[in-house]
Amino acid sequence: KECCPVWPGDGSSCGQLSGRGVCQDVILNSSAAGPQFPFSGVDDREDWPTVFYNRTCQCLGNFMGYNCADCKFGFRGPNCTERRTMVRKEIFRMSSAEKSKFIAYLNLAKHTTSRDYVIVTGTYAQMNNGSNPMFADVSVYDLFVWMHYYASRDAFIGEDGLWRDVDFAHEAPAFVPWHRYFLLHWEHEIQKLTGDENFTIPFWDWRDAQGCDICTDEFLGGIHPTTSNRLSP
Repeated sequence: KECCPVWPGDGSSCGQLSGRGVCQDVILNSSAAGPQFPFSGVDDREDWPTVFYNRTCQCLGNFMGYNCADCKFGFRGPNCTERRTMVRKEIFRMSSAEKSKFIAYLNLAKHTTSRDYVIVTGTYAQMNNGSNPMFADVSVYDLFVWMHYYASRDAFIGEDGLWRDVDFAHEAPAFVPWHRYFLLHWEHEIQKLTGDENFTIPFWDWRDAQGCDICTDEFLGGIHPTTSNRLSP
């Protein structure tokens, strides 16, 4: 139950020989769950990630990543000491070339298998307590689709039981910080995939919008001409 991969730069776990990180026990928050989830020990996401592993890399300084190979957000350089400022652009202020590049990057991410991550395809119980691993390769793009699903899906409580009363990714205080961190990671993985460290995801400033300004085929997709609850072809 140890997930402390080697950093290829020095061949040591978590890059420990280079001072990038150390392998240590996962420290959990001891606070009890709220009344929205009156169960214990029924869902793999409780006390995450200890059902799968309880030792992992603790990165030091400005390093981050599963093996401390990456720089923390806001830093770059071989030793992650150079400050960097990224400025995201409002989607309506993007040029045609910028929009085309954005779509091309998303398509590349959709069709490129992640070199670093796999996803689980069953519960820990279905894996016979880990003796029958159930994992699958995933594209760089679909990794984040799955991650978002995994955080927000219903809780499994027994053979056929589901607990639908709370979605911890959206109906809880973590909504804003969780999604900010999620988008930073998504942006970071596309930067690594494309080799474009200046890539940023655009944002939509909806404060004065009278409707869904981006619900057009040029952006997120317009409304279907005959079925209003579907996207256009």
